[in-house]
Amino acid sequence: MTVPSNAPPVFEAARAIGLAQATLEIEAAAVLGLRQGLGPAFAQAVERMLRLPGRVVVMGMGKSGHIGRKMAATLASTGTPALFVHPAEASHGDLGMITAADLVLAVSNSGESEELTAILPVLKRLGVPLVAMTGRADSTLARHADIFLDCAVDKEACPLNLAPTASTTAQLALGDALAVALLDARGFKAEDFARSHPGGALGRKLLTHVSDVMRTGEAVPRVGPEASFSALMREMSAKGLGATAVVDANGLVLGIFTDGDLRRLVEQGQDLRLLTAAAVMRPSPVTIAQGALAVEAAELMELRRITSVLVLDARGLLCGALNSNDLMRAKVI
Repeated sequence: MTVPSNAPPVFEAARAIGLAQATLEIEAAAVLGLRQGLGPAFAQAVERMLRLPGRVVVMGMGKSGHIGRKMAATLASTGTPALFVHPAEASHGDLGMITAADLVLAVSNSGESEELTAILPVLKRLGVPLVAMTGRADSTLARHADIFLDCAVDKEACPLNLAPTASTTAQLALGDALAVALLDARGFKAEDFARSHPGGALGRKLLTHVSDVMRTGEAVPRVGPEASFSALMREMSAKGLGATAVVDANGLVLGIFTDGDLRRLVEQGQDLRLLTAAAVMRPSPVTIAQGALAVEAAELMELRRITSVLVLDARGLLCGALNSNDLMRAKVI
């Protein structure tokens, strides 16, 4: 029986799940299959990129182009200067973006993309090294390359074996392998990653210092040791930190008094009106240096189960204060 062309599609949940599972199995096998092909050529590609005076220029058409853009972005964010140049645009002026100091990483499953093969002679004349990432060793791209990276797959995950699926997954994984090998060879650290991701969570954690988020000047609650209890409480209420430092005339921290200390005194039934700051403070409070990372302050507060901490300058004198709310506003926690 012929199903009318305008008939609604038939959905079978079991079939959809089965195809999804098969897709993941095929793509996982494609990625694992790349391990067998890793050898001297991969190492040569990493070394050329590592010692490159210019940039890695990634090129690719269609789905390989989308993967190429991601490769360039990953390389750039992990310490290897890189950019993506569209092969079709390259023939219309964008080749000017490529210099003899660069290296071209061309991505094509077939190795026969016309837009790529058309610019191969120009790249040769410029003396630009060419690394080909393709699934065919006998392709035009592979034959003209200085280094050939094999990313062949047995089959696509597409039931028709047509839509780029397993092949693009393999390309993506091989690109990530290059980036990881390069960042390791460069000695790339978390701090370096943070510098190229200042707007991300990791960037905030690794680039934000205590001095960037702490309260300073008149916003820092402080009293002298001879201050009356009422004066101490007024300072705490005015500054809204839930605590106040007790300092000498030079700014050296003698102690701290917090909301928790107040509750404990009330429970003891003492006549608070007769007490001074020196009598109620806790000596040797938790402090942190202004040059420390803000995330270190957060970890210190969590470890000591406190909500605020005093900040000291290089001389060991009080220069600031911060609490967990300050850290949350800065999106450190």
